[in-house]
This record gives sequence, C-alpha cells and structure tokens, in this order.
Amino acid sequence: MAELVRVAALTGYFPAMRGLGADPRPLLRECGLSPELFANPEQLISARATMRLLERSAEVTGCETLGLRMAGERALANLGVASLLIAHQPTLRLALQAITEFRNQINSTLVLHVEPFGEEVVLREDFALSSPEPHRQSSDLALGVLVRLCASVLGDNWSPLSVCFSRGKPRASEMQVYRRLFHCDVTFDCEFNGLVIAAADLDRPAARADSALAGHARELISSVMNPAMRTAAQEVEQLIMLLLPSGRATVQYCAESMGTTVRTLQRMLDADGTSFSDLLNRARMQLSAQYLANPRTRITDVAEMLGYGSIGAYTRWHGQIFGVSPRQWRLSAIQRQPISSAPGN
Repeated sequence: MAELVRVAALTGYFPAMRGLGADPRPLLRECGLSPELFANPEQLISARATMRLLERSAEVTGCETLGLRMAGERALANLGVASLLIAHQPTLRLALQAITEFRNQINSTLVLHVEPFGEEVVLREDFALSSPEPHRQSSDLALGVLVRLCASVLGDNWSPLSVCFSRGKPRASEMQVYRRLFHCDVTFDCEFNGLVIAAADLDRPAARADSALAGHARELISSVMNPAMRTAAQEVEQLIMLLLPSGRATVQYCAESMGTTVRTLQRMLDADGTSFSDLLNRARMQLSAQYLANPRTRITDVAEMLGYGSIGAYTRWHGQIFGVSPRQWRLSAIQRQPISSAPGN
C-alpha cells in the first residue's frame, strides 16, 4: 500500500527553519524532495520522506519541538478541500469521522482512534507503516494539528483536558512551546500519544456548524476524494492498531467488527495482496519501535501491549524481525538519540 501524504503536511516548515536560522534546501535534497513540490499543496509525496526530513531537520537544528512549532502555525484550511466538509460538521464526532473517511487523501499513514473511557475520551494517533521509521516530529506535528482542528470545530476557547506523550519529559526550556500550543496539562512517559478530552465535547454543537453547507461540501469533494478507495487492508490495519493493547487483535474479532466472516475477510485481504498475519506483524513492528523508544516503559509491559503472553515469546519475535533483542534495540536507540532517563527492565 502506498504511504503518501499531501505536500500541505509540511506547511510551516520553511518559516520554522528560517526562524531557527537554518537553510532547509540541503535537507530537502538529502531526503529526495524538491522545493518546487511546495507550489502545489495537494501534491501527494512520500510520507517516509517527510518523516525523515523532519527528523533530520530537528537533529541539525537541535530543536526538539520542530513539529510542534509547525503545528502552531496551522489552520483548518491546510487540510485542503476536506476542510470544507470538516468545518461545517454539526459535532466534533462527525468531524473526526470525516477525517477518517478521507484519510487516504490527507495522510494515508496516519490512523486516528476515538476511545471512550467513561466521562473522558482519548483521541489517539498512530502511524501505520510497512516498516518502522523514526517519526517523533511527525507525531508531534499530527497531534498539534489535531488539537488545532478540535479548537476550530468547538471554538478558540476550547482546550483538551490533557495531552499525553509516550516519550520522556523534554528540556525545561522547551516546555513553553507545549504550553503555548495545548493550553492544558501535558503528561510524558505515557503508553500512547494523544489528547484526552471530555466525552461531552464529542457531541457539543460545533461553532461553525451548517448542515446545508456540510451537505454541499460533501457533494463537492466526493468527485475529488473517493472514500471507496479505502481498502479492506487499511480498515483491518486500523483495527489492529486500536485492538492490540487490549489483546483483542484477532482475525475473528476484526471480521466481526467489519460485519463479515473470517473467510470473506481473508479473501478481501488476499485481493489487496496481503494477509491478516502480515498486517498484524506490521503493526507490532511499528508499535514495538514506538514503545521501546521510551526507556521508562518496561519491556515486559511492551510485550503485553503487543499481545504476547510472555516476554520470551516477544523476545523471540523481535530477534527474528530485527535481528537483536528488545533490550539491545533499546540501547541502540538511546545511543542514537540520548534520553535523560534510565532504561526500563
């Protein structure tokens, strides 16, 4: 499956780099991107190239908050034609559903989950990639854009209850960037990256709701963005990412969730050139890299969150896939990007 993102995903990149006193052009060339691409924000480009660009840019400038700084300059309109539909939805719930519906034409690798927990709801984002790719800056950017989107729908005075990051706490000098963007408590060393909002916010009337305009917008963009392009493999991939931490990421459960049988689902995945086990493996690879990147998350907890009954089974799988044990992978990751925390056990 193609891993693509709109050029508009890099909106704010040039101003952010100029503000840091850096020339972005050599970095663009290094990542296989051309400045000319930015003339058309609707152009689809490699999602991996954008991830590498942001990671290298953060490394070269020494700015850990590059993605958040870019998000701070975003407007709903940067989502392109889909913003017409999102802006006029009657509730945040329906706006988020519209984003998921047209995921392929916004960012095919970004998966949004809406998870209710009593009077609170977690809006969690993950990247669905064929193989792991460092993406801290892209993850920060996506989360920052999400909070800006929610505020656009619910009104500028809205803010989440809290924001969660799976990594360790940044330098004290960087915290002002977090406070300026999120306007709420920010928690680190969490099991996920996402927003915690009041459940009531999902169905609160949107600030700019207009059902007539929303209907016209859907008719307008249906000819441009076809949600039918969303494949069975992408549906299953999103379900797996959502269900893995709860231990329910099975082919039977996914088939039931999609209203079909296991045999039919397997045929659908075969038509997409993949299988449930391949998608499960991809999700585990991506989430394993994400969880191990936080040295405070115990490896035993990582094994459990990936659906393994024992750390031994997880270690064997990790060795087969990555060629090293989880502990060795973590030590190598820490050496590549030092974190001021002691590794977990």
